[in-house]
Amino acid sequence: MSSQLKKAGVLGATGSVGQRFMQLLADHPDFDLAVLGASSRSAGKKYVDAAEWKQASLLPTKVADMIVKECTPENFKECDVVFSGLDADYAGDIEKAFVDAGLVIISNAKNYRRAENVPLVVPTCNPEHLDICANLKKQGKGFQICISNCSTAGMVVPLKALQEKFGPITTMIVTTMQAVSGAGFSPGISSMDILDNLIPYISGEEDKLEWEPRKILANIASDGVSFDIIPEEDFKISAACNRVAVIDGHTECLSIKFKQSPPPSVEEVKAALREFRSPVQDLGCHSAPKNIIHVFEQPNRPQPRLDRDRDAGYACSVGRVREDPVLDIKFVVLSHNTILGAAGSGILIAEVLKAKELI
Repeated sequence: MSSQLKKAGVLGATGSVGQRFMQLLADHPDFDLAVLGASSRSAGKKYVDAAEWKQASLLPTKVADMIVKECTPENFKECDVVFSGLDADYAGDIEKAFVDAGLVIISNAKNYRRAENVPLVVPTCNPEHLDICANLKKQGKGFQICISNCSTAGMVVPLKALQEKFGPITTMIVTTMQAVSGAGFSPGISSMDILDNLIPYISGEEDKLEWEPRKILANIASDGVSFDIIPEEDFKISAACNRVAVIDGHTECLSIKFKQSPPPSVEEVKAALREFRSPVQDLGCHSAPKNIIHVFEQPNRPQPRLDRDRDAGYACSVGRVREDPVLDIKFVVLSHNTILGAAGSGILIAEVLKAKELI
């Protein structure tokens, strides 16, 4: 991997995801945080004056004094990679303009996740999908990569491990318990709504969980620039999404059915999860977790407060692996929704692109 620093920019820098991007980039050995972009009302201000910093760590000194710029390609033309934390209401036109200008965008927004030549990537799960970017780069074009929905991210990693070992999964039922940070902080969820409460609805979330895994777990198509999305009839998914009073960490209860019969045993499933490796580990990426999946034997784990920060938030934690009397196997998975499920995935995707000399 080249030791040369790549220049990075962040769109939507004042928002929740944008702040996490900057927190992770501030002392990163591969990237120089060079440009911060936000709305016109923030442009021209020092970042410390434009944003209300919400992260647990202190605002990095370098970031505090940087001048915020408007989100136009001209302001980011020197960047090797641009991370977008823009809200979906604004991301569509802005990100398209950046790609049209020949820039590389890694976006947390949902706008282009279904586009046929845009990889939808959880880097510890399907980094091989980034290989289509080489073909796009040869054409002299900018290109875009989408980070998955935050609740999809943790779920697909163990699914990939099991798919690789045992073949297709045909049916899945998933119930989520999602942290409040997934809603952002402007406007976010009020304390009166979430304390002593559970909200059994998150707008648009169930649709994402029922569709995104079928693209993430797919193969690259023969044209080299699109994907053979798994047909709905071959992988049926039913999702129920809930918001709970947890700050960070999405917990999900999964029940799955394999195509193979008889299905793997509980111990075979645990072994496949423990042994799963990702190409990001072999590429030597800075943020790659030592363990992609942590498997617990304790009956009361994983738990968000105890397990969300394993491997700096880039690992998944799986527990309560057992037989399912209706399908085949059921288990609980936990992941850090603003690291593996958002900005952290974007950073690790960029590390893969750098390692493969695609930026």
